[in-house]
Amino acid sequence: MLQHLYLDSNKFSSNFPLSLWKMSGLLYLDVSQNSVEGEVSSEIGGLKAIVELYLSSNHFSGMIPSTFGELQNLQNLDLSNNSFFGKIPLSFANLISLKDLNLSLNALSGTIPKSLEKLSYLKSINVSFNDLEGEIPSGGVFANSTMQSFLGNKGLCGMHILEIPACAITNPGKQSKLKEVVLKIVTPVVIASFLIFLFVSIWIMKRQKKGKSKDVEKVPEIGTHQLVSYHEIQQATNNFDESNLIGQGRSGSVYKGTLFGGTAVAIKALDLENDQVCKRFDTECEVMRNVRHRNLVSVITTCSSDYIRAFVLRYMPNGSLENWLYREESHLNLLQRVTVMLDAAMAVEYLHHGHVTPIVHCDLKPANVLLDEDMVAHVGDFGISKILAVSKSVAHTETLGTLGYIAPEYGSEGIVSSSGDVYSYGIMLMEVLTRRRPTDEEVCNENLDLRKWIIQSFAGSMMDVVDANIFCEEEQITCKSEICIASMIELALDCTKEMPESRITMKDVVKRLNKINNAFLET
Repeated sequence: MLQHLYLDSNKFSSNFPLSLWKMSGLLYLDVSQNSVEGEVSSEIGGLKAIVELYLSSNHFSGMIPSTFGELQNLQNLDLSNNSFFGKIPLSFANLISLKDLNLSLNALSGTIPKSLEKLSYLKSINVSFNDLEGEIPSGGVFANSTMQSFLGNKGLCGMHILEIPACAITNPGKQSKLKEVVLKIVTPVVIASFLIFLFVSIWIMKRQKKGKSKDVEKVPEIGTHQLVSYHEIQQATNNFDESNLIGQGRSGSVYKGTLFGGTAVAIKALDLENDQVCKRFDTECEVMRNVRHRNLVSVITTCSSDYIRAFVLRYMPNGSLENWLYREESHLNLLQRVTVMLDAAMAVEYLHHGHVTPIVHCDLKPANVLLDEDMVAHVGDFGISKILAVSKSVAHTETLGTLGYIAPEYGSEGIVSSSGDVYSYGIMLMEVLTRRRPTDEEVCNENLDLRKWIIQSFAGSMMDVVDANIFCEEEQITCKSEICIASMIELALDCTKEMPESRITMKDVVKRLNKINNAFLET
C-alpha cells in the first residue's frame, strides 16, 4: 500500500531492486543523488499509478525502456545526470499527463521525437548535454523553450530558437531556388572576394619585403591576422604612455591600444630583462596555436623583435574578475557570479578535455579571468601553462603559479596535472563567493586556510561566510539562493580535496554548475 518513497541524497550503490518496479500503487518515487547502478528494467511499466519519478544523478545506464510509455499518470520525470544512451523512446508520446521532462546530462543520440509536440500538458523539457542531432520540433512545449534546454548537443538545429543554427534545406523545390540564388548572387560575391583577397595578399607581401630594416619581427604563427611591428605597437599605445596602462604584473604590463583601423585591443608587453618571462612567451605562443574557445582570451597576433615580446589580445572592457571582487564601486550579484564561474569552468574543461594533448593552465585566479562587454568571462594568461604528453597525465616543473591557489602536490613536489587546475578553480570559486583572498590574514594562519575556514564557518550562518555584496540591501535572501550557495560551496570543497585522485574533473564541475545555474533560474 506504499504511496510515497523518498530515498534521495544517500549513498546507495547497488542495482535497483526489481520488486520496486512492481509497486502498482506507488505515487511518488525519488532515488536521486545516489550511486545506483545498472539498467532500468522494462518492468517499470508496473508503476501504473506513478505521478512523480526522480532517478537523476545516479549511474543508471543502458537504453531508456519503451515501457515508460505505459505510465499515463506520470507528471514529472527526471532521468538527468546518468549514463543513458540510445534514442529517446517514441513511446514518450503516450505520457499524456506529463508536465516536466528532464533528460539532460546523458549520452542520448538520434533525434528529438516530433510526437512530443502533442503532449498538451508538457510545460518544460531539458535535453541539454547529450549527443542529439537533427531538427528541434517547433510546436507544443518546444515553442516556448529556450536555448538552455538544448545546450551541449552539437548536432541539433532549428529556426525558432535563437543561437541554435538553422537546419539545412532538404526540400527539392527550395534547393533549386537556392541554386538560382547561388548562381545570380553568391557566385559574383565569391569572385569579388577572391580578387580582394588577392590584392590584399600582394599588398602584405610587398609590406613584408620592406621589413628588412631593424624593425623586422619574427612572429610565431598564431592566426591569419596581419602582423604588427614594434613601431606600430608604439603608436597604438602612444609610446607606452601611462594613461593607457590597464594592468601590471610580474611578467610585464598590459596597455590599451588602437590597431587595424580603429579596433581597440589589449597589448601585453613582456619584461625582456626577465629570461624566465621570455621563455614563457614561447610557451604561451605554443598554447595559443592549439586553442580556440569562446571563453578563452583570444590572441589576435604577436610581435617578437629585439625590442619587444608582445601579444595583441582582444580588449576586455570590463576588466578582471579580481577588480570586480575588490573594487568598492563594482559588485557582482549571485547570478553573475554563478555565470562567470560557469564560463571559466567551460574554458578549463576545454583545455583539459578538448585536445588529444591536455593543456594545464597552472595559474588560475581571478586576475586571469577577464570580462568582455557582455560580462562573459574569458580565461587568459597561459605563460606558465604545460602541454601534457599523450602518454602522461602528470608532469614536473619548477615554475610555480600564485601562492594560495597552488595545489599541495604542485607546491611541494612540482607535480603538474589537470587536478591541480581543479584545485585552483575550487579556491577561486571560494574566493568569488566569500570575497576573501586565499592569503587573507584574517582567514589564514598556521592552522587554518580558506578551505578549513569555510568548513568551520559554514557550520554556522551562511551569511557569516558569503560576501554581503552578493545581495542588495533591499533584496530578500530566498531558499533558492541559499541552495545555490550551499551547492557551490560543496562543489568548491570537492575541487579542493587534498589528494589529487579524490578531486572531481572539470567535466564534472561544468555538469554540476550547469545544474546549479538551471535550478537557480527556474521560476
